[in-house]
Amino acid sequence: MHLKRQKAPKNWPIHRKGTKYVVRSNFNLQKGVPILIILRDMLKIAQNRREVKKALHLKHILLNNKIVKEEKNSALLFDTLAVIPLKKFYRIDLLKKGKFKLEEIKEAEANQKVSKVVNKKILKNKKVQLNLLDGNNFISDTECKINDSALIDFKEKKIKKCLPLKEKAKAVIFAGKHAGERGIIDKINQEKKVVSLTTDRGKINVLTKQLVVIE
Repeated sequence: MHLKRQKAPKNWPIHRKGTKYVVRSNFNLQKGVPILIILRDMLKIAQNRREVKKALHLKHILLNNKIVKEEKNSALLFDTLAVIPLKKFYRIDLLKKGKFKLEEIKEAEANQKVSKVVNKKILKNKKVQLNLLDGNNFISDTECKINDSALIDFKEKKIKKCLPLKEKAKAVIFAGKHAGERGIIDKINQEKKVVSLTTDRGKINVLTKQLVVIE
């Protein structure tokens, strides 16, 4: 099933004029950008869908250290992408206007990403499961609270460390009218669930659920 170009999420960095339809993500339509669009429209290393599918068939593309098999798969915020033949590595990030962009990174950085802790569950034997914004779930001994961030290690398949939501921590706003802005946390109002940030455009107040702590 296709998606009309004009109806595509505003955070996709594509031209609004062109072919009538664009690829529809097979999951996380609003939270991510399809591999097809990344390879063809953002990186421009493929001219069309056929070339993208060929690259995937040859196992040339890794997403979060896993082989990508479907061009409709979504890459989410802070996911990492490896283009094996070119020995190039990228992280999905946001421009200040909230559109997705690619940040080139070193190979060592492609083995980890940051994701927000959105829920915690206590399992049998008092083990703690951390549920993350990107859909990942980890049973971990790492002390992490809801709204903190977890640094995921793809190779070891575990949470490497916790990045607490606290004053003076760095954060990125990923939702709302200030999406793409980043800054330093000044104050946290736990009762109202609002965080005050200092950015290069001045002070911004956002809902706690709209930002993610980064390193």
